[in-house]
Amino acid sequence: MKVTRDKDENRQAFLTVEMEPTEMESALEAAYKRLVKRVIVPGFRKGKAPRAMLERHVGREGLLDEALDKLIPQAYEDALKEQEIEPYARPTVEISQPEPLIFKATIPLPPHVKPGDYKSLRLEPETTEATEENINAVIEQLRHQQATWEPIERTAAEGDLIIFDIESTVEGKPFITQPGAQYQIIKDNPAPIPGFAAQMIGLAPGEEKTFELAIPDDYPQSEVAGKTGSFTIKVSGVKEEILPEVADELAQAVDPKFETLEQLKQQIRDDMTSRAAERDRANFEEKVINSVVDLSEVEFPPLLANMEIDSLLEQRVNQLEKSGHSLEDYLASANKTEEEVREELRPMAIQRVTRSLVLEQLSETEQVTASEADIDAEIDDMTQSTPEARREEFRKLLDNPQSRESIRQLLIRRKTVQLLTETAQGKLDSENPTEETTEKEAPNEQPTE
Repeated sequence: MKVTRDKDENRQAFLTVEMEPTEMESALEAAYKRLVKRVIVPGFRKGKAPRAMLERHVGREGLLDEALDKLIPQAYEDALKEQEIEPYARPTVEISQPEPLIFKATIPLPPHVKPGDYKSLRLEPETTEATEENINAVIEQLRHQQATWEPIERTAAEGDLIIFDIESTVEGKPFITQPGAQYQIIKDNPAPIPGFAAQMIGLAPGEEKTFELAIPDDYPQSEVAGKTGSFTIKVSGVKEEILPEVADELAQAVDPKFETLEQLKQQIRDDMTSRAAERDRANFEEKVINSVVDLSEVEFPPLLANMEIDSLLEQRVNQLEKSGHSLEDYLASANKTEEEVREELRPMAIQRVTRSLVLEQLSETEQVTASEADIDAEIDDMTQSTPEARREEFRKLLDNPQSRESIRQLLIRRKTVQLLTETAQGKLDSENPTEETTEKEAPNEQPTE
């Protein structure tokens, strides 16, 4: 057997493996011995047919396929040992010549991850506070929620609620038809199509109006997208929004537990402060992770990005299915191929793989661990939000070896990110960063053709 290591590129090794004629013959003879025990050749007892008769019965190609099924994996393993290659995942194998066998193998190699001087990184978190302007904006939203609608005789204006019967067609076919429709006139509202809200302004109870509007090219209903709709409106009523005063009565209407407006404002202030703190924390973590990744050297085989693309595409398909659509529907409406969508997802996939590899390496460098007690505590937290009747059932689903290992990895990642954010804020003693280049261990996977 001759093995040539053509090149190493993008964390992949490219091998060409050529079998000698004598090795090929041995493989064919071994294939004959296996096949003759399984195949019945007319005129011979099972297992007794000569090789020439078996080959005539199954064909040379059949015998060759049987030989290659065993020969390629064994030759691949021997080539790995000869070249001292530790594969990270299954190779891609392409047969250049079946007899004597010549095949090419593209072998993913372990990622190369070298963290930069992350211990010297210094960043300041941003703090967002709840302002009176923010609080008043929420109060205004609550006023609208508690508002009443009173019939009026004047023409409809922006903000009013208009009640009407609507009939519409697109190229003579029914489009939107609904009696007693209620529609609040909000400027630049794109529903049901852009320009519809403007047509409602100035209409009065008892009035009828016919108009046409262009339907956008990206309209969800592709059969009418880019066409013109004809609408007929018959107005039966117009209502005006009556907002409650900003007073204690508003707070009591929102929730009886509030006796005064100030109590309501304090609750809003507390909620906004809590949400802002969580948002600031997440933003700072993101900033730190991005900075640490920027300092690092990372190389990995394309296989990892492709696997991440598969995952992202599956998530998109699940979202589409929840809304009653399919990937084919999306591709048709976007006028794209699946391959084009995959390439659009590639930058995000590369970013996610890179971040994951860096955090994984840093957790090893910093020896971050999660104990069994940590996992138990996390399971307790996860089950607290489950209704008590189902809590024990949910706990059993989480408390198994596979789930516990997933939780362990989650906790290690969380602790690693916390360590990095504390380091970036100078909360930990600065030490010399680890400069050792590390390559990940390869999973136990078998070659496929």
